[in-house]
Amino acid sequence: MASTTTIQALSILVSGMAGTSMILLRLRAARKPTSLKKLIIPPLGMMTGFIMFALPMMHIPWLWGLSAFGTGLLMFSFPLIVTTRLARVKSDIYVIRSKAFILIMVTLFALRLSMHSVVEQYMTIPQTGALFYLLALGMILPWRLAMVGEYLRLSQRTTD
Repeated sequence: MASTTTIQALSILVSGMAGTSMILLRLRAARKPTSLKKLIIPPLGMMTGFIMFALPMMHIPWLWGLSAFGTGLLMFSFPLIVTTRLARVKSDIYVIRSKAFILIMVTLFALRLSMHSVVEQYMTIPQTGALFYLLALGMILPWRLAMVGEYLRLSQRTTD
């Protein structure tokens, strides 16, 4: 049976790979025009994660869930919203990333990892996963909604 240290190291490695993949995908996506569909689908896809709460081992107190969602909403979404802009280039709309994007994503990842080890002391690993899912959802929803609002504003500008 694998030791706890091995499992934690593997978890950090997998999370790091997922984070790196996400950064690379976001950077590649900035080279192509965006669409309303491309902005809306990721948060909609994340909504399927709520299925995890059907399992008793994933249950967490409501206050914990609201706190995690609120933390993502109030703290972690802000740097993403501030540094992500959309711009019209001819008839297309592109996502323009700040030069600080990678630094912000790495910092958010480091904060998540440091909080993860603290949170795991007080709850089970599945509950920790549920909590961090809600934190991520709280971070991504307002970011994507801000992008959708800017996209619609830029789209209407050409039709006027």
